[in-house]
Amino acid sequence: MTSAWGLGWRTLWRDLRAGELRLLLVAVVLAVAALTAVGFFADRLKGGLARDARQLLGGDAVVASDNPTPPAFVDKARSLGLAGISTLNFPTMARAPDAQGGASKLVALKAVPAGYPLRGNLQTAPAPEAKASSTRDVPAPGEAWVDRSLLELLGLKTGDPLLLGDIRLRIARVIVLEPDRGTGFVNFAPRVMINEADLPASNLVQPASRVSWRFAVAGSDAQVARFVAWAAEEVKSPTVRGVRVESLEGGRPEMKQTLERAEKFLNLVALLAALLSAVAVALAARGFAAAHLDDCAMLRVLGQSQRTIAFAYTFEFALVGIVGSLVGVAIGYGVHFVFVLLLAGLVETALPAAGWWPVGFGLGMGLTLLFAFGLPPVLQLAQVPPLRVIRRDVGNLKPASAAVLGVGIAGFAALLLAASSDLWLGAIAVGGFGAAVVVFAGLSWVAVKVLRRVVNENTAPRWLVLAVRQISARPAYAVVQVSALAVGLLALVLLVLLRTDLIASWQKATPPDAPNRFVINVMPEQSDAFQRTLREAGVRQFDWYPMIRGRLVAVNGRPVSPDDYVENRAQRLVDREFNLSHSAAPPPHNEVVAGQWRPEERGAVSVEEGIAKTLGLKLGDTLRFDIGGMQLDSRITSLRKVDWGSMRANFFVMYPVGEMPEVPVTYMGAFRAPERQGFDNQLVRAFPNITNVDMTSTINQVQGVLDKVIRAVEFLFGFTLAAGVVVLFAAVTATREERAREFAIMRAVGAGSALLRQVQRAELIGVGLLAGLLASLVASAVGWGLARYAFGFDWTASPWVAVIGALAGAVLALAAGWWGLREVLNRPVVETLRRAPQ
Repeated sequence: MTSAWGLGWRTLWRDLRAGELRLLLVAVVLAVAALTAVGFFADRLKGGLARDARQLLGGDAVVASDNPTPPAFVDKARSLGLAGISTLNFPTMARAPDAQGGASKLVALKAVPAGYPLRGNLQTAPAPEAKASSTRDVPAPGEAWVDRSLLELLGLKTGDPLLLGDIRLRIARVIVLEPDRGTGFVNFAPRVMINEADLPASNLVQPASRVSWRFAVAGSDAQVARFVAWAAEEVKSPTVRGVRVESLEGGRPEMKQTLERAEKFLNLVALLAALLSAVAVALAARGFAAAHLDDCAMLRVLGQSQRTIAFAYTFEFALVGIVGSLVGVAIGYGVHFVFVLLLAGLVETALPAAGWWPVGFGLGMGLTLLFAFGLPPVLQLAQVPPLRVIRRDVGNLKPASAAVLGVGIAGFAALLLAASSDLWLGAIAVGGFGAAVVVFAGLSWVAVKVLRRVVNENTAPRWLVLAVRQISARPAYAVVQVSALAVGLLALVLLVLLRTDLIASWQKATPPDAPNRFVINVMPEQSDAFQRTLREAGVRQFDWYPMIRGRLVAVNGRPVSPDDYVENRAQRLVDREFNLSHSAAPPPHNEVVAGQWRPEERGAVSVEEGIAKTLGLKLGDTLRFDIGGMQLDSRITSLRKVDWGSMRANFFVMYPVGEMPEVPVTYMGAFRAPERQGFDNQLVRAFPNITNVDMTSTINQVQGVLDKVIRAVEFLFGFTLAAGVVVLFAAVTATREERAREFAIMRAVGAGSALLRQVQRAELIGVGLLAGLLASLVASAVGWGLARYAFGFDWTASPWVAVIGALAGAVLALAAGWWGLREVLNRPVVETLRRAPQ
């Protein structure tokens, strides 16, 4: 008697040499490699972003306020042993001397002390075209460091004087990188950085100035944690107003949506690879089990127990799973370095080392794949009766029990949901594939029945009649084959849609030709002249909206104040004025998601859904805004979805009317500036009161990240494409022995090789056409769901997807069938009939 361990080792070695574990290994390696490649990169990227958070903030934590930092915060930081510095930032006008043209420009002025920044480094250059270098210095008294764009706008160069209020400073250096710049609206204006010692003499800070103070602290993690916990509680005190504790989430909000979509795209492609690999493992394992039925029957005759056989195959599959997973983890670790190269620049410095969780996750995924989808049919080998040695029609494989499949699928789905890191993405991908399998099985069963009735055996060609008989004689096999092919093609079609239409829709969400200039403070009497100036400069398309400043003072007749809200963002919104607007038609880039926008409806207002959620507003609520001393009540009649990454003119609150003569307004516009030197200067000279904000660097940064992520998605595409090919091959070859037996019988009764080739081609083309059509239709539905609910943009599938998908399915099925079944037609009839059950 052979021990279970010895039997397991022998069967493993024999099956490896015979190549019967090849498909299983390839499927496991592909799934684990795809998932761990994304896992390793995501782990390192998150670690890098967490590390860079301190540089983006300029410290370990920052207390931002609308007034000088309350002394209690400074005293608490000092008592905890933390280093601290205060900076202030506000908008003001900078001027060139009259001798240099006297141009003026709105700038974001920042006054800093020695020791700034506490974390990270400034990068500056002695001239616009000179090489940048890191520095721990700050501007010396009497100096100003400025953005390169300000030099171009004012026609100045380093060494020239710059006028700020009542002081005259020398431009000493050009700012290349400011780690804690932030993305408040004022920070989109060119930066001017001065020493805090020069600020009093400028007389720029007045009681009405909109100054932001930032108190940054740095120290050990434990000290900072205690300070942040104390500060978070302190800002909730009724005596503390306009104070907030900042974190990384507010550091780079213009990148947040792009980075989230990037991670979702990579996770989606990896999920598709894992789903396809699960199908391939299930098909390959069933074929493996069918090929070992006779061997196990002989083992039973020789006295091996069911327990020994079951343990031997479990041991074999466990080793295959471990080896395949380790190989996949190794490949994934190597591949993630390609992601690091393709996505270089998402963080400013080198990424930290990856952790161990992707390794554990990859091993868990590989073993789950084999044990959930591969082991159930193989364990049936232990139940093969010894009688099969003389009666090979007994002991055939049966479908796995619902309980076994349910546990395996539940575990696999849980792992995929964990890997997706997004509930909607995982639910749509996993749920969509699960529903697709049911739909494919049902429709393919109906199609087989209909096919049998449609084909007239008296008039149809002989090869077609035999092909239809082949399919309809074993409807269960046909359903399994069509369903498996359709699942593989579903992922492939979805990948193609992802590579083309979905990515194109993503690019359109933040197009490279998006507006790169925002202008505000255009007076009503300047509106026509300003728009005419834009058209004369070649600007044909631009957003143009009135802008109204109003403060929310009551909801449903009840006065509101920051004390009514717990969330910091809600408190800030209520504590400041809103930018309101009006238009008879909704902005074309806004989607009404609740209620109705009725043009020229008086007493109505439309609210952005995000701010409605933050402030606890709903349809039907009445809002009262104080606009220049006038109280205006309006009922919420619609909610809008706004894509803040679109770089278009957007508003939290809009009135659905074309005219509001009773309220004071200015105008704002968003447009793409013509690419010619001096346009901004000409615009400011013609309309000196306007504020012109250049968004070019922000758009370029978002587009740069987008291009890098698309290249990474294309690279990972290859893994999933390989997994799809494995599924197609496994699906076509799953019924190889049944086909061999049927073809042998037909050859024995006189069918020629040419006729059998026609039958095989017809069957493969028919199955491929049906599978491709079903897969394309479901892929379009799944793609729409992913675009709308996971990625947040609009997408509509082309009607040609179904036609092209059906034709592609036929071609791929025919190619996979030729490769996997070519030996069936060449196998000797006697050999096939001897191996076939009676």
